[in-house]
Amino acid sequence: MLDGISKSNGASTLETVTTTPITRDEIADASARLEGQSPETILRWGVERYFPRLTMATAFGAEGCCIIHMLAPIEPRVRIFNLETGYQFPETMQVRERIKDRYGIEVELVTPDTTVAEYEEEHGGPLYAINPDQCCFDRKKRPLVRALAGYEAWISAIRADQTKHRARADVVQWDGKFNLAKLNPLLNWTRNDVWSFILKHEIPYNPLHDQGYPSIGCWPCTRAVAIGEDERAGRWAGTDKKECGLHVIEHEGGSGI
Repeated sequence: MLDGISKSNGASTLETVTTTPITRDEIADASARLEGQSPETILRWGVERYFPRLTMATAFGAEGCCIIHMLAPIEPRVRIFNLETGYQFPETMQVRERIKDRYGIEVELVTPDTTVAEYEEEHGGPLYAINPDQCCFDRKKRPLVRALAGYEAWISAIRADQTKHRARADVVQWDGKFNLAKLNPLLNWTRNDVWSFILKHEIPYNPLHDQGYPSIGCWPCTRAVAIGEDERAGRWAGTDKKECGLHVIEHEGGSGI
């Protein structure tokens, strides 16, 4: 339970609100009812069911920016955070400021226990080049565990057509590793849906998208893609790795992190 949640996006402190824990059967029923509904409808359901114990993770990708645009008029006090690994592109961090200017929402930066300098000194140099899974674990997974502690649901911006792991997700699902619900309001959108929405509403987005980066992560592990390549081909290029692990389903009934 969260007592007196202090919002980092500028909203006032929230009083304790008690909600009835949702069962997995209720989640399955909600997902079935919300399948095919608009992302805004899914977000409204999430806010009505879980706020203030609802949070959102964003890497400031195009999809995440769409959700922030939708969420702002529904409930701008939902805590939104970014996993600031220390390896993000400067352009990515600039999107945070543009979002603040546009919506008045200050996305919280959740950082690892060590700075990049400390981390690389500990491992004798950059770990991302020789063990990217460990790097993601230390600088994304561990901070995410801490960021989600005490919440009952979180919002992600994944699309089913992005990877085979994401294709297994549901609009609303039980996240077994964190013991909370996970909302995927853009699950059934396509890349064209995302960009049509961004252009229609003039939503702030990462300028790297205009430079051949359809999917943007940490700068050491992200490159531009060529015409005709898969949109996630630039993530950990040259390896079989296409996920940092935050959205990998590892066992029946639970989504991975």
